[in-house]
Amino acid sequence: MNNSRGRWLLLGFILVLLIPLQGDEGMWLFNMPPTNILKTVHNFNMTPEWLEHLRLCSILFGGASGSFVSSEGLVLTNHHVGRGIIQNLSTKEKDLMKTGFYARTRADELSCPGLELAVLQGIEDVTPQVLAIERPGMTSSGTAEARAKAMAALEKERSEKTGYKCTVVSLYSGGMYHLYMYKIHTDVRLVFAPEYSIAKFGGDPDNFCYPRYALDICFFRIYENDKPLKSPHYLRWGKEDLKEGDLVFASGHPGSTGRLLTYSQLEFLRDVAYPFSIRNLQRRKDLLHSYSDLGAEETRIALTSLLGIENSLKAVTGYQSGLLDNNLMSNKAKAEAELRETVMKEPDLAKAYGKVWEDIAGAQKKHAGLHKSLQLFERNQGFNTAYFNYARNLVRMAQEAGKPNGERLKEYRDSNLPSVKRNVLSPTPIYDDFEIVKLADSLAQLKEEAGDYIEVKWIIGNRSTEEIARELISGTTLKDTEVRKNYMDNGLEAVYRSSDPMIKLALMIDPLSRALRSQFENEVEAVETENGALIARALFKLKGTSIPPDATSTLRLSFGVVKSYIENGKKIPFQTTFAGLFERSKKFGGKPPFSLPQSFITEKSRLDLSAPLDFVATCDSIGGNSGSPIINRKGEFVGILFDGNMQSLPARFVYDDERNRSVMVHFQGILEALLKVYGANPLVAEILGKKGSP
Repeated sequence: MNNSRGRWLLLGFILVLLIPLQGDEGMWLFNMPPTNILKTVHNFNMTPEWLEHLRLCSILFGGASGSFVSSEGLVLTNHHVGRGIIQNLSTKEKDLMKTGFYARTRADELSCPGLELAVLQGIEDVTPQVLAIERPGMTSSGTAEARAKAMAALEKERSEKTGYKCTVVSLYSGGMYHLYMYKIHTDVRLVFAPEYSIAKFGGDPDNFCYPRYALDICFFRIYENDKPLKSPHYLRWGKEDLKEGDLVFASGHPGSTGRLLTYSQLEFLRDVAYPFSIRNLQRRKDLLHSYSDLGAEETRIALTSLLGIENSLKAVTGYQSGLLDNNLMSNKAKAEAELRETVMKEPDLAKAYGKVWEDIAGAQKKHAGLHKSLQLFERNQGFNTAYFNYARNLVRMAQEAGKPNGERLKEYRDSNLPSVKRNVLSPTPIYDDFEIVKLADSLAQLKEEAGDYIEVKWIIGNRSTEEIARELISGTTLKDTEVRKNYMDNGLEAVYRSSDPMIKLALMIDPLSRALRSQFENEVEAVETENGALIARALFKLKGTSIPPDATSTLRLSFGVVKSYIENGKKIPFQTTFAGLFERSKKFGGKPPFSLPQSFITEKSRLDLSAPLDFVATCDSIGGNSGSPIINRKGEFVGILFDGNMQSLPARFVYDDERNRSVMVHFQGILEALLKVYGANPLVAEILGKKGSP
């Protein structure tokens, strides 16, 4: 076999390994859109102007998504994306999660301290600059260290030049690097939020299921110089009914997928990472249910945390179901075995690529030995309290401040530091009794799972974890924003001289935490990046970028069609109605989580019960897409993504458009509720661009 033929055969097998695209699969880069696919399959001509407008309408909302829906800085996202803010704005006397909120005038809009929204201004391919640091003979860890310095230098240089927050993102497992430039907005105010009971109607039982009947929306407004932001790029509201087969698009920030992972990486997730996560999340869920049972105020305090844990538990269990599918895993193993066999038959190919899978598999074995300790110490699972998060950030900000930018931990580089500081100084409500319960349980878990570490013996010894948690939380002064600011302003000396027990705890375990992180970055992450990049570079030679990279929490475009599907031999209609909402509530006796807020009961007679509420489409999505605007061919807003069905969860690894569906709130359902239930006529006028809006 000659070299040319052998390399082409290798690349062909790589495409088999990576699983060909299925139907409407793909979370596409905005600077590498699927123009040809859309033209060929859907007869849609995507123009650069259409795409740029959508990019500038799209918003990174924390770890999720949102969009501009008026020229006055009005932002729409999901209630479950904004509920942490809504919870923070609530009190025992005024629970906005329970009552909902509507600012009838601009003066009534509520400031949201600590909230940071980002709009992507541009993307630059910096692959040549990042890869230029590679030298023959460099170790994986040496390459990773040099790469980190190059990325930090690029971020700093571009940030100083543009005034934007600049972040270099690794794509295709390190085969490509893009620099993302964001405009950051920090003056954000709450405009509207429905009651939690309608936003999360159906609760955990209906989560990741369909049909759904949820009004999972809320509105915020961005201000600039104390005036509503002038946002020339915003989404106009749709005018025509959605029909089966309509082409729609989602623009959002999907968190992560694993479609390009090797077999050994999938094994690690299946056998180590996901089982740990499921056990940990179940433990936290049980704890918060027990705390909530103590009373109404405890229920209110724990609600947002509990909802997040329940969602994560159901999601990870769904991801795991894909990896427990023998067909999925056997197909992956077979394709990889055939590829490796082909590579080893050709000396040049064996030299270039023969050790790729072996090296990645070796890294997974090391990761398996590290994973639990890494989660408990470095990722804070053993110290589950907001106070420890503050303490660790204050300690590490002080420690990293004296280092060159490129040598700092990534989260404390110049490009990320302003966000960390805002988070630390945000005046977030903290409830000490709740923090004691969480910390005591996580310390108990730490003792159970990592009791042999000398640090654990120093911290806990023979004392009860509840006693230690109470002592730490009653003794810390980090609840006070001014105290946190003082530590930040006075740096390392203030941290090292501190008598605060939470600061001292963070200092005590920091050497171990850093050692675990360093081992992971050098022996696992660096090896995965180096070898994953080899596969990616080979892939580019044959197919270019016709296969999109795995999700990375950066802005992506996905597309699909409004489409019903078959489940257990039954056709599931593509949309639900308000009539279905009332019927489902009645079926369960109107009891939580199927209870309706009084506003819906009172105004039922005003509603058009045939109006659509939620709908599904084949758009490819994953966690992080929550809040993504859904638009039609004309670029008009027709819905907001808030969930996927149960069949969509294994799509983290393999997409199937026969049953995979993203779940959206229908644009007509939003208007129906705003007008008929909430009397939010000025808000609707603003959305529709009519005169007379405030």
